[in-house]
Amino acid sequence: MKHFITILTLPLIFCCGSVESQDEKNSNSVNRIFPQPQLPSNAVKVPGFKLATTTGDIVTLDDLKGKVVLLTFWGTWCGPCRAEIPEFKNLHNKYNKDGLEIVGITLTSGPPQRIQSFADQWKIEYLLLTDISANETQIALRDYGNATNSPITGIPTTFLIDRNGYIVKRYLGPRSEKIFYNDIEPYL
Repeated sequence: MKHFITILTLPLIFCCGSVESQDEKNSNSVNRIFPQPQLPSNAVKVPGFKLATTTGDIVTLDDLKGKVVLLTFWGTWCGPCRAEIPEFKNLHNKYNKDGLEIVGITLTSGPPQRIQSFADQWKIEYLLLTDISANETQIALRDYGNATNSPITGIPTTFLIDRNGYIVKRYLGPRSEKIFYNDIEPYL
């Protein structure tokens, strides 16, 4: 009788063990979602992109997963964009260690070498992206306008993206470090 009970309980142990493993798998996938403030009613899932750094490294949106992102469409030739650079530099220097990533998608500013020369001159250390081979930045510009139901008609246009990949705020025109920080602080 003792052996009979043992034989009946062994399958139950194995069965329960596999259920626990499945729960552990589910628990791990839940942990990949980052705790963030409640989404605003106008929040939308961020469109993906595939762009290049000035050194030719490929960057996709997935590379930024889990970070709070200030993504700005800008140009080296744009006066208001230049006015915003010190604000972004300050934010990057103060909060990059806390998970903030500043990303500049550079529009019609020439070849990567020219953009890198500009970045060196302005001492920009945050991530600058440009076309891989053709007009990928223009496609990203269109996609972000479509995602927010408002075409991007001026630069700088900046998006605050939470750690889970939702656009939670959009800005047209330059902003101060203080305004950006007040908006990003709950997401850090």
